[in-house]
Amino acid sequence: MTRVAAVDCGTNSIRLLVADADPSTGELVDLDRRMTIVRLGQGVDRTGRLAPEALQRTFAACREYAGIVKEHGAERLRFVATSASRDAENRDEFVRGVLDILGVEPEVISGDQEAEFSFTGATKELAGRDHLPKPYLVVDIGGGSTEFVVGDDRVRAARSVDIGCVRMTERHLVRDGVVSDPPSKEQIAAMRADIEAALDLAEETVPLREARTLVGLAGSVTTVSAIAQELPEYDSAAIHHSRVSHDRVREITEWLLRSTHAERAAVPSMHPGRVDVIGAGALVLLSIMERIGAEEVVVSEHDILDGIAWSVA
Repeated sequence: MTRVAAVDCGTNSIRLLVADADPSTGELVDLDRRMTIVRLGQGVDRTGRLAPEALQRTFAACREYAGIVKEHGAERLRFVATSASRDAENRDEFVRGVLDILGVEPEVISGDQEAEFSFTGATKELAGRDHLPKPYLVVDIGGGSTEFVVGDDRVRAARSVDIGCVRMTERHLVRDGVVSDPPSKEQIAAMRADIEAALDLAEETVPLREARTLVGLAGSVTTVSAIAQELPEYDSAAIHHSRVSHDRVREITEWLLRSTHAERAAVPSMHPGRVDVIGAGALVLLSIMERIGAEEVVVSEHDILDGIAWSVA
């Protein structure tokens, strides 16, 4: 066993995994897994820069994580940063801050690298499950972008496109600095058109419709699963490898897009940081399912974070 630590810093959240990894058996034993909503990508689509308050929220989470990594005595740490920090003009400020706090430089990875980590993390434990036929299509719906990966035992094709839940919300559902509550039909239609155009781009390089099992990752997908199961609180064990039908995803998405902030916030499994962006994230998932004709999505709690941990191990 090798004790490793992985940090995934995305547009909406920053997550930590400390685990014991055994590459010979494919076993990854969690010691600590946590997530903090920091909204690093706040305003990036509009300004091209990381906001000072977003950086401070992120650095505060990094200081907390540094203590946890030290407490568990992880031998190796890898910090991967995704869409927001890849797009920002002032990303050097972000890099310096992380290096000072955690002692490692964040790797601002490409969309293709992001996709490979997501695929490894999501599918490593699915091998040998005959009831989940290959090839898999792994979709990682993040805050700033969505990754599409088709593969069997390894990646065959991958593409990252800019249709994350935060980016879509800020681009289409915000008026005068406030998220529409609820959005108008025109706003939803414009967002849907943007998503469809991005799916066209993804299909240029990834054979989405060849997939026989759709595997969905990240907070938008796991939250849809929690709502579908009517969980009294967020329960990772109940969500991991759950299946949600296309009809149920459609019902939930339609409700999220016509509900108010207060109604969404009242959902017991809803993280407060997702209340304003979950409708956009659910619409991305629904659009993907309709594009490829998927009858269901297999939901995974294991994703890019687990892939990063395996890359260190």
